[in-house]
Amino acid sequence: MHTKLTLRLDEELVRRAKAHARARGRSVSGLVADYFAQLEGTTDAAGVTLTPRVRSLFGALAGARVDEAAYREHLERKHG
Repeated sequence: MHTKLTLRLDEELVRRAKAHARARGRSVSGLVADYFAQLEGTTDAAGVTLTPRVRSLFGALAGARVDEAAYREHLERKHG
């Protein structure tokens, strides 16, 4: 469930926050939510605290057929 939160901030700070969010393809609300999640120490199943950036990567390779051999092949092509 999402709940609306009103913040009163300096105009210049809001302008910079919007520019920062836009440059990263995010919303200001998303940035604030990530910040709040970080405060509460969001953890994974192993109890490790995850940063918002790491959490955003979960599932990125779901269904991908990537293994160590494919990774080594990629490195060989890249640096070979």
